[in-house]
Amino acid sequence: MKKIATWTILAFATSLAGCTGAAYSNRSLDSVHQPVVRNSIYQFDVAASNGELPPSEQGRLQGWLDAMGVRYGDRVAIEDGSAYGAGSAQATVRSMVERRGLLLSSDVPVTTGAVPQDHLRIIVTRAAAFVPGCPNWASNSSFNPVNATSSNYGCSVNSNIASMVADPNDLIRGASASGNDSAAATRAIKTYRTKPQTGAGGLTNVSTSGDGK
Repeated sequence: MKKIATWTILAFATSLAGCTGAAYSNRSLDSVHQPVVRNSIYQFDVAASNGELPPSEQGRLQGWLDAMGVRYGDRVAIEDGSAYGAGSAQATVRSMVERRGLLLSSDVPVTTGAVPQDHLRIIVTRAAAFVPGCPNWASNSSFNPVNATSSNYGCSVNSNIASMVADPNDLIRGASASGNDSAAATRAIKTYRTKPQTGAGGLTNVSTSGDGK
């Protein structure tokens, strides 16, 4: 597994002026306010006994994953601190993660401190997107001699995108075509084809009388 470092990065960065008057002099249709993506790292160590994960440690890990609310968009990785590799323990963790609809990531972020011997470190990287400085009504005035775009322009759309995107990292580099889950890609089509039609159960008897009989 390769080690990676987390980052804080501007998505869709623009080349607009960074001075205080940028919002007033923006004469294009580009929004000054763009989503910012921030990644946070959470780590949890479990003890592997003879290369396996004991039920007690599985319970601890399950409780932590529940408390973290691990969900789609999170990236989960394992750092192995055992001397000879805890393949069975890793397989147990992998199955626990897969039951949540996720796959283990091969990119291991840089964490705090060394992994204790004969332990596994489970690392959850969670991304969040937000648009700083919104709303911004600084130039909400009828006096506009340079025909500049409103300083609040783009706040609504970009804030909605930042709050609704399932994986905020997609705002930075888009979704990768490699490693896609074919089952997930066809889930919507399968649901559409297998869902019973609304009229399959027959029509509901509705009374037209005023007394409801």
